Amino acid sequence: MHRSPESFLLQPLLQRREQHSFRELRLPGQLVDFCSNDYLGLARSAALQEKVHALQQERPVMQGSTGSRLLAGNYQWINDVEADLATFHRADAALIYNSGYDANLGLFSCVPQKGDTVVYDQLVHASIRDGMRLSHAQAFSFRHNDLEDLRKKINNASGNCFVAVESVYSMDGDMAPLQAIVALCNEYGAHLIVDEAHATGVIGPQGAGLVQALGLEDACFARVHTFGKAVGCHGAVVLGSATLRDYLINFSRSLIYTTALPSAAIAAIQASYSLFPYMDEARAQLTALVHRFREGVQSLTLLPGETPIQGVLTRGNENTRTIAAMLQAAGLDVRAILHPTVPQGEERLRIVLHSFNTMEETDLLIKVLLH
Repeated sequence: MHRSPESFLLQPLLQRREQHSFRELRLPGQLVDFCSNDYLGLARSAALQEKVHALQQERPVMQGSTGSRLLAGNYQWINDVEADLATFHRADAALIYNSGYDANLGLFSCVPQKGDTVVYDQLVHASIRDGMRLSHAQAFSFRHNDLEDLRKKINNASGNCFVAVESVYSMDGDMAPLQAIVALCNEYGAHLIVDEAHATGVIGPQGAGLVQALGLEDACFARVHTFGKAVGCHGAVVLGSATLRDYLINFSRSLIYTTALPSAAIAAIQASYSLFPYMDEARAQLTALVHRFREGVQSLTLLPGETPIQGVLTRGNENTRTIAAMLQAAGLDVRAILHPTVPQGEERLRIVLHSFNTMEETDLLIKVLLH
């Protein structure tokens, strides 16, 4: 009997379909956006495009993708923007990566060594988990935002201990108790790494992130800010000491063995950083929408959190898909978050509010959810 050379792929795909967890790529269409990470609307902003164009006009020689930064791909504009990012985020040094995934993969795969320990919040992003898998360090999770469990895991660590958390969690929308975590890290001499992906642009004065809002820059071994959310473009930066930067340039494979970002991408990063720190009105609108939404759906099972990411627990892949389809039929782009992305029984609607959403759109969202 002839078998397709790809038959071994069909069974896991069939299983996904049966579990109602089959993923597909689709275009966003004309629905009201309640799902993207474009919190401040910069990804669709004419102001950002105009600023990018102006910056490109100032630099007569544009740089394409010519190779790794360690070969032919480095150029002055990247170095200049890295210096600006370090200054803005109050760090000694900065190193740009092609994406947040690359940054976490590169950082966590090469810094912890054999005999070291990484203690990580159980809800950290897949990119951190994948980086840890590539390192030779042992890794243990602690219960989400549970300080006693964190203490227990740090206390049992060997070698250099690294604590990995996110400032704002992407699926729950809650924040890490960073001050208490810093106190624990100081007590045990652990190195704190904070992923600020969903805080950048949104949290704290000028949207500089939760670490800076709390004045904890010097307490962090490393911080990761990604640009694919509120910043509205592509790439990421690892912030830390000059020694850390040198180390990553020498040992971080996701930096060494990839083509550098072209100058168009660097222009977009610089342009956004010239805009979002001054978008206080947009951040105030976001805060108002979050309060409106939470007050309107108190009767539903809401996850705690005052950030633009609002989780409504719906439980069960099929039920969650059904409710998401109802919202989309009403013209609202809300996506179902299904198992295995989240644990079984914690399936949810991940509703993301944006500064460009209106009170009327938010009220319609509340009305359909309560139907």
